[in-house]
Amino acid sequence: MIEEHAQVIALDNNDVWVETQRRSACGQCAANKGCGTATLARVLGNKRSQVRTLNPEATPVAVGDEVVIGINEQALVRGSLAVYTVPLLMLFVFGFLGELLSTQLLVTNQDILPIVLGLAGLLLGFVWVRRFTRGIADDVRYQPVLLRRVSIALR
Repeated sequence: MIEEHAQVIALDNNDVWVETQRRSACGQCAANKGCGTATLARVLGNKRSQVRTLNPEATPVAVGDEVVIGINEQALVRGSLAVYTVPLLMLFVFGFLGELLSTQLLVTNQDILPIVLGLAGLLLGFVWVRRFTRGIADDVRYQPVLLRRVSIALR
């Protein structure tokens, strides 16, 4: 389980809305000044993200409480692979098919068909990702869950 600290910002039935702080590990690295990732982290800043989490054990929380949320590692890996790999794979497969078709059909400009089919494959990959994410939107395996309360807000 991958864990992250968050602050409760709203309660909605069995769901808890939390706000997390995006952090980068670049501050501890020795190559901080010459690293592109560190520069990008400084430009983007430490933005806050609002996330809906499930509260399966009905842990009593209130707005302002600091909590720990978590998500299953396998779900994170599967979701990441789906979102990043499928569109790229479709781009390459359709581009390769375009290359084969352009040589078989003896097209005069042999670069057009691979480009067009590659972009079509990329678009189909994005459509697949959209359907995949809609399909897992309510799947509890892919949802962050409230694990425990760290501190109680002063009321």
